[in-house]
Amino acid sequence: MNRLRIIYKFTLHFFLARHTGGFGVHSPFLFQFTRFVLFENKPYYNFAKVEDVRKSLLKDKKKIDIIDFGTSHNRRTTVAAIASHSLKSVKHSQLLFRISNYFHVKSVLELGTSLGISTSYLASPSTKIQCVSMEGCPQIAAVALQNFRSLGLENIEVVVGNIDETLENTLLKFGTIDLVFIDANHRFAPVLNYFEKCLPKMNNNSILIIDDIYWSVEMERAWKTIKNHPNVTSTIDLFHLGIVFFNSELNKKHYKMRY
Repeated sequence: MNRLRIIYKFTLHFFLARHTGGFGVHSPFLFQFTRFVLFENKPYYNFAKVEDVRKSLLKDKKKIDIIDFGTSHNRRTTVAAIASHSLKSVKHSQLLFRISNYFHVKSVLELGTSLGISTSYLASPSTKIQCVSMEGCPQIAAVALQNFRSLGLENIEVVVGNIDETLENTLLKFGTIDLVFIDANHRFAPVLNYFEKCLPKMNNNSILIIDDIYWSVEMERAWKTIKNHPNVTSTIDLFHLGIVFFNSELNKKHYKMRY
C-alpha cells in the first residue's frame, strides 16, 4: 500500500463525493438505504460485546505464525499486531451489521475472516443466518473461532485454507447468497476471480461488499471492472468500502459518498 497514493485518492474522493446523506440519490430504494443504513448511527444490542472482544485482541501479545497466501510473506507476529493493522474500523464494522440486519439476510459468505470481528457483526443480526467465512491462515482462524465462541455465535462456519483452492467447494454449501464480503487477496486477478465465481450464486436482492477498493492500483482496477459488469446495476463508493447491487429494478448508477 502506497500511503501517499492513498492520501491523494482520499482527497480526490472527499471533493468529488456528491451524494452524501442521500443528496441527489433519486432511487427510493437507495435513498432509504443511504438514510437509514449508511448514515444511521443507533447502537445495537451486540455492539458493546463485539467491541470488548476487539479491545482484548488489541492487548493480546500471544505470538502466532502467519501464512499469507496473498503476499506469500509468512511471518511470526502477535495477535495485537494483527488486530491493529487488519481489523476494520469500528464504524465500518458496525456498518456491516446494519447492512446484514436491514436486508434480513439469510446467507453470508465472507472471504477473509482475519480475527473475526467483521464476521461477528455480519452474523449477529439473527441466529438463523448461515454465515460461512474463509481464512487462509489456520492460527488466525483458531483465534477467530475462540472469539465466536465467547460471543455465543454458533451460526458461523470457518473454512480454512487457500481461498483460491477452497472457494468452489465452499460455494456448494449455498443455494443462493444474500451477502458477500470480499476482504482477502488484494490483487486484481484474485478479486475478479472471487467475484466471477460468486456471481452465479447471487440473486436479484444480493449485496456484494468489497473492502479496500483504493488500497492499490490493482484493487482500484478490480473495483472499476466490477462496476461495469452487466449484472451490476448500482454501486456506492465509500472509499474504504464498495457496495454493489444487482437489483434489476435499479438504473445503472454509481454513487460516491463521504463516509
